[in-house]
Amino acid sequence: MKKVSILLSGLLTLAVGCTNVEEKVYDKMLASEYYRTPEGIESVVGNLYNEMRGDWGGKGIAGADRGWFDMNETCTDEMMLPTRQGGAWDDAGIWRDMYEHKWLPTQPFMENTWNWLYKVVYRANQAVELLRNANASPEKIAEARVLRAYYYYMLMDGWGNIPFYTENTLGPTQIPQAARAEVYNFIVKELTESVDLLPTKKPVAGETQYGRFNKWAGYTVLAKVYLNAEVYTGSAKWAETVAACDKIINEGGFSLVSGTDYFTKLFRGDCDPNEVILPIFVDANTAPRNIIGIRSLKKEHGQALFGFDTWNGATAHQDFVNKYENGDIRKAQWVTGTQPGGVNYALNISSLTSAGVEEGARNIKFLPVPPYNGGSSSNDFPVYRYADVLLMKAEAALKSGNAATAKTLYDQVRQRAGLAASVGNITLDNIYDERGRELCWEGHRRQDMIRFGKFLAAHDFKAPSDSKYLIFPIPANVLSVNRNIKQNPGY
Repeated sequence: MKKVSILLSGLLTLAVGCTNVEEKVYDKMLASEYYRTPEGIESVVGNLYNEMRGDWGGKGIAGADRGWFDMNETCTDEMMLPTRQGGAWDDAGIWRDMYEHKWLPTQPFMENTWNWLYKVVYRANQAVELLRNANASPEKIAEARVLRAYYYYMLMDGWGNIPFYTENTLGPTQIPQAARAEVYNFIVKELTESVDLLPTKKPVAGETQYGRFNKWAGYTVLAKVYLNAEVYTGSAKWAETVAACDKIINEGGFSLVSGTDYFTKLFRGDCDPNEVILPIFVDANTAPRNIIGIRSLKKEHGQALFGFDTWNGATAHQDFVNKYENGDIRKAQWVTGTQPGGVNYALNISSLTSAGVEEGARNIKFLPVPPYNGGSSSNDFPVYRYADVLLMKAEAALKSGNAATAKTLYDQVRQRAGLAASVGNITLDNIYDERGRELCWEGHRRQDMIRFGKFLAAHDFKAPSDSKYLIFPIPANVLSVNRNIKQNPGY
């Protein structure tokens, strides 16, 4: 065994690279045998999936507040947590700072999310090494590589030039910083060499593959990376985006669920495998958490529906809610007017600093499903959906000059929502708005706003913001530990 150190923000967290979580000591031959077994593989790969589920302290993709989901939603036009009259949701101004683009390198939940991501990168490095040393199957090594690439993708997308290492042999003062383009190239290489080795089975609830990367989830990440390549490297990759999307569209066997099943099959329980490409399993009792719906509704509303107080927090400005046409089934996720519990939500939000306690439409896309409690519901979370793939290809096709293909794909999503097909050619703004309506509160909006050049513009209560906010600041404590790391420009 080798003793190695892992870089977390400001914390010299020592980790010992052992062969399983129980710290048993194996000699080299026994370890090689162990990591060829299903139990050995699961001990290193399964733990990487456990990290995807949201929990307090910045852990997870989505499900708890003050983590990756909030970093990518509360700084956009589709989610806000205004301070309410009486001071609720003031929280030392963190939600206002996110909405107005005023965050600092000392912002606590950014630091926590950074810590979580680098903890998982360390474990992913360990998984790849252990499986390779054990001559594990190429499929299992590929799965670990795809997971590592996915977590590095999140870091590269959020922070740009980042500490980068693929072997756990460096101390926290030694890890070098890599340019965003270098990390991008690594991610593309890992994905293109690995995704075709992944299983092709769809993620059916209750089965082993549910919540794990299959070939189609791998290609979805690759499509995302290519779609944003111009942001990351300065060079667009529209043809590559189309090709990655086509692998899913032509070979994956996915389809859009019906409009009548839109909410129940995608957001309120198990994720339907016909449309959801990568879900996160959530159970309030055994595998929490999902607070997305709980955080939106006023407490009396929650008491009337579920028997516990909900949090009266997250909403959206009326300008975003008004992007939905009458007749659009997705508009039903925004509730206003009289509700159970004697609540009466007003669409208009008068202030970011002292909003009325019933101001703002409330979102019931993730209306809590049982088992639930005040800290979690059991709604599974769709990380990637087929509708997103169709809109990614539509965008890339339109930017490549193929307007007819873009219109066909765009209309598939629009017509599923109960709307008529578009008339004439569509524009990039049409696709941008459709992505907002379709993927609202699923964690994609910040990336979309940046790619479409909308992120820094004024909207609602937000003034124009400086270009430094296109990436997050590296946590201040990281800079004090490792002199190799330079802060992002402007912070």
